Amino acid sequence: MKNYHGVIFDLDGVICHTDAYHYQAWKQVADELGIYFDESINNRLRGVSRMESFEIILERYDGVMEEADKIRYTSKKNEIYKELLSNMSPSDLSPEVKETLDKLRENGLKLAIGSSSKNACFILERLGLGGYFDAISDGNQIARSKPDPEVFLLAARLIGEEPEHCLVVEDAKAGLMAAKAGGMDAAGIGDASGCELADYHLMTFKELLAACNCEPI
Repeated sequence: MKNYHGVIFDLDGVICHTDAYHYQAWKQVADELGIYFDESINNRLRGVSRMESFEIILERYDGVMEEADKIRYTSKKNEIYKELLSNMSPSDLSPEVKETLDKLRENGLKLAIGSSSKNACFILERLGLGGYFDAISDGNQIARSKPDPEVFLLAARLIGEEPEHCLVVEDAKAGLMAAKAGGMDAAGIGDASGCELADYHLMTFKELLAACNCEPI
């Protein structure tokens, strides 16, 4: 088993769960445009940037949309999403997640966020984790979203570690693909727990401790 120096976490679906908020916000925009949108389409948007997500939704749009209108509608989606996120609080952070993060830190591991979301810092503040992580690499700093490895490579650089010394924790196949493309091991959790790309298949968040050679909680 490898001796990792850093752990890089996706945010949505790993540290917290905001899929329902994304769905509600995109649904409002899709309904306004008369585009069919359901949860299976929403699942295709996980780990994908806001504009790329909108392009997926527009696959069912009857017409051609100007770039300025795309920007307007994605901005509207984000405002709806942020309003929904304002309902989040530290009670939305699982005690198991927080205890596991604390244990990893006690064992000397550097912790980072690697998320395509441009709202990562806002979400972390709502969860009571503002300033908790050693580094945050998010959609505000990258040009290419997952499965491109840019967000994870930046996170590794920000914590001063080589990619091969970092473990990525992801809940989406696109994120696992990004980790492997960046030369990193990956732990799959949630929907990604059974993915063949994962080096570790986590049924619970605290199983991450064993992957990182840490004593259990």
